[in-house]
Order: sequence, then C-alpha cells, then structure tokens
Amino acid sequence: MTTRKSNTTHTARATRTTRTTRTTRTTRAKRLTGLLLTPVLGACLLAGCDSGSPTDDGPAHSSPEQEQRARQVADAWRGSAAATAWSRGYHPMADAVRIPESGWHTKADEQAYRTRNFLLRADLPTAAPGQGKVEWATGGTLARPLWGARKAYRSFALDDMEGPRLTVTGAKLGSTTIATSRGPATVPAWLFTLEGYDTPLERVAVAPSPLPRAPVAEAPQGSADGLNAVPGLTAVAKDGRSVTVWATHGACDDGPVVRALETAGSVVLYASVAGARSGSCTADMLAQNVTVKLREPLGRRILLDALTGRPVPYGT
Repeated sequence: MTTRKSNTTHTARATRTTRTTRTTRTTRAKRLTGLLLTPVLGACLLAGCDSGSPTDDGPAHSSPEQEQRARQVADAWRGSAAATAWSRGYHPMADAVRIPESGWHTKADEQAYRTRNFLLRADLPTAAPGQGKVEWATGGTLARPLWGARKAYRSFALDDMEGPRLTVTGAKLGSTTIATSRGPATVPAWLFTLEGYDTPLERVAVAPSPLPRAPVAEAPQGSADGLNAVPGLTAVAKDGRSVTVWATHGACDDGPVVRALETAGSVVLYASVAGARSGSCTADMLAQNVTVKLREPLGRRILLDALTGRPVPYGT
C-alpha cells in the first residue's frame, strides 16, 4: 500500500512538472512572438503601412497582373504631391445639371431634355465671368473661374430642332449644392427658367479644378493581362459603398468586369472583359455602366484608374 501511494504521488508530481514546463514554454513563445511583432506593428503605425484590400465580386478570378498594376498606382499616389493637390481641389462627384424639383411633367419634356432640344426665348446675361466661390459644408472655400450664362446654357442645350423641346424664358445667377470629392459644397449656379415649370433648371457655374498630373506612368492599353481604362464615373451610392462607372468591351465577349483595390487613401479600379472569344469579330467598342461594391464607404478617398494612373472624373 505504501509503495503504491508513493508511486502515485511521484506520477502526479511528474505530470505537474510536465504541464508547468509546457506552460512555461508556451508563455515564452508568446512573449517572443510579441517582442518580434511589436517593432513591426509600431513601424506600420508610424509609417502608415497599407497593404490594400482587393474587392473581387466579378464572374472571373482577379488577374494577378492587374492587381499588381493597381497596387503600383495606389503606392505611387500615397503621400504624393498629386494626392495633396487633389485633396485641395474642387472635383464634382455628381451631375452639374439639375432638373426642376418636380421632375419632367411629360414624356415629351423628358425626351427633349435627353436629346438636348431647347428653344431660347430670352436674353441671357452678358456680364463678363469672374470668380465664383466654392464653400464646403465641412469648412473651407476655394475660388474657381465662373462660367458665363451662354456657356452654361450651351453645355446642356443644342440648337432648336424638330420634335419635343423645352423653352428657356430667362436666367439668373444663384447657387446650388453638389457632391464633391471633399463632401457636399455650395457653389454658384445659373438658374434657367423653363416655360411651364415653377422651379428652374440649375447648372453649376464654376469650373472644376484641373486633374493633377499622375505620379505614375500610364500602362500600355491591353497590358497587364488585358487591362482596360475606366473612362468615367456616373454615380456614387448614397452610403458610399458602391460606385458606378463607364466600362468598355467588344462585341465578342461577355461584358466588362471592374474590380477595386481599396487602401486608406484611394480606391483603384481595374477593368477587363470576361469571356473574350477568338475568331472573326466586328471592331465595335461598346460601353455600359458597371457598379462596383466597396468594402468601406468611398468617403474622401481618391478614385483612380489602374490603366492610366489618373483620377476617374465624373461624367462620360
């Protein structure tokens, strides 16, 4: 009995010793890992490390060559003089023309606007354009060249043609709000009175800031595994979690695919086509809207095109 009790006690002590040894080794390993990671994490916090996050919701797998090009563009813009210039400029993210608050009264009026068929029955102001002030809701102002009334009118109206048309009976300088890369802003606008409407058609009267020169060279068309350009932005979702852009493709494929590489300061779009087929095909260049979902709201991040390395401007 005494021998068995002694053996049992010895075994228990050995087990406790083994467990203590394992725990000590595990604790030391964790401490060592922490000591090794701490300088790396600290350096990232100080330097602003940003590996980027690709969004891949397309029908085909993302091309490594295309993603590599998108990362090259994101890295070139991070902390660049071009990024600083962009952040200080006036860059609209919505249409410069706003239709009357009531919407179009008839299908004919809607068609007239779509075909830009207007009739001018008024003497437009002829005062020489000066400077207009952009005022952001979050603070800050910027002076930009002011468009004259006739230039603003010609930006949305063609000469009077056959078919449905809208009649402009007057114009005056006022203001409107517009979404920009720096948030909503109040800007000067020409308010055009339309026959039969209680509220005017508004046209932003200040010119956007010029796009800064890209800090990275443009990639050759079709390089990076068939990379295409993203020529224009057409919409940003109200919550900022998706953008709709123009994308091009040919007559012998399944359509365009646009993906996004998201970083803290930019969203780089890289476009290609899916299901391209070989053989004889017409040389048609087609364009369509493509909506790209984002993991985080666009916010004040700059929207970039991977092929050109430049910002994606609003409009076509």
